[in-house]
Amino acid sequence: MNGRTSGDRRDRPFAATFDRYLQDKGKGRGGEGGNYRRNAARELDRFAAWARGERGPADWSGIVHDADREPTFADLDERVFREYARHLAGDRGLKPNTVQTYYAYVSAWCGWCVNEGYLTAHYAQRASATAPLPTDDGRKPGDQQAWTPEQRHALTRHVDEQAREAIETYSTLDPDTDRLDRERARYHALRAARDRALVFVVAYTAVRIGELLRDPDDPRRRGVRWGEVDLDAGSMEVYRKKQQWDAASLPDPVLGPLRRYRRLLDPPSDRWPVFPTFDQRTLGELVQEGLADRGVRPAEIDARRDEHARDLLLALDADLRPPSLTTDGGRSVLRRVTTASDVDVDHPKHDYLAPHGGRRGMGEVLVRAFGYTVAARYLDNSEEMVRDRYSHIEAGELGDVATEALDEVDR
Repeated sequence: MNGRTSGDRRDRPFAATFDRYLQDKGKGRGGEGGNYRRNAARELDRFAAWARGERGPADWSGIVHDADREPTFADLDERVFREYARHLAGDRGLKPNTVQTYYAYVSAWCGWCVNEGYLTAHYAQRASATAPLPTDDGRKPGDQQAWTPEQRHALTRHVDEQAREAIETYSTLDPDTDRLDRERARYHALRAARDRALVFVVAYTAVRIGELLRDPDDPRRRGVRWGEVDLDAGSMEVYRKKQQWDAASLPDPVLGPLRRYRRLLDPPSDRWPVFPTFDQRTLGELVQEGLADRGVRPAEIDARRDEHARDLLLALDADLRPPSLTTDGGRSVLRRVTTASDVDVDHPKHDYLAPHGGRRGMGEVLVRAFGYTVAARYLDNSEEMVRDRYSHIEAGELGDVATEALDEVDR
């Protein structure tokens, strides 16, 4: 490896620049949020650990042999990145496209270091450095999960039946039913109604899950609120992937479940999330801290909690706004309702109907029915990107044309 230099920025331990780089690449206030920042931080930490000799095969001692110092920029050259590319490709059993993604995080940091004056060349992009990287595995968007019409109908039918049953059970309770039993029935009805509304929105709007629910790593994505939903106009405001607010369409199949859910929830204000979390620990902390901030004594807080079957119902009564369901929580809901339904899922990567599959499924429907231009507008993507992601549709249609042409020739 290169020998050390002195008297310039190249003597600085390269890991010391990670925080500044991540801040530049992060989103939100202070660059603290964003999925890219989180993923890049993980891969940079792995790269630094490998460079120190803490990761890799048993005989790997790192890029420097001095045990009393951290690797510096002077230790980096294309040979280091070549070895790391070989490590990613051969030592971790990752898929080819995953190897390329992980290497890209480190490579992007290397480019930033060139711009900041820490390195004189973008070593990570040298041909010799990238040579060990595997070629793309050929996985095309058409091979990724997309809900079929049969899957969409089966899942929405299941959650609709569950919600109808729970709401009917609650609404037909005998007037003499114990108060806590009534609240338990209301809670189960609310949960079923929320799950139904979420599934219908994912199935029919093609809105990204990160635009709909809360992303803990991006403070701007705090989940859609009722004040951003216009059921009369059939639209809702979401924070798009392109970093700006925009209107998303709510087609007719979505409006009914949302209206019935809102009527049952009766949110105290328009600032309430459309899809609040039902996590017991989160809601317990919410009501305890919220009531304490209002001057309610601990004994009274306990008494009020005992009066309600669930903390969510106390939060509704006291107008203590809960956080939105997270994106991971939304995936858990879809996994749970898929498992409980009779939907057949045959996919190499997902054993449930994942949210991105709902979006791609709607993309398939729109491209086939109205073409790429209309689909691109609905999906909030460029037409070029939609054509690329759904190229298998055009290929299939061209195959039909070719078959028809051959039949005509044979006749």
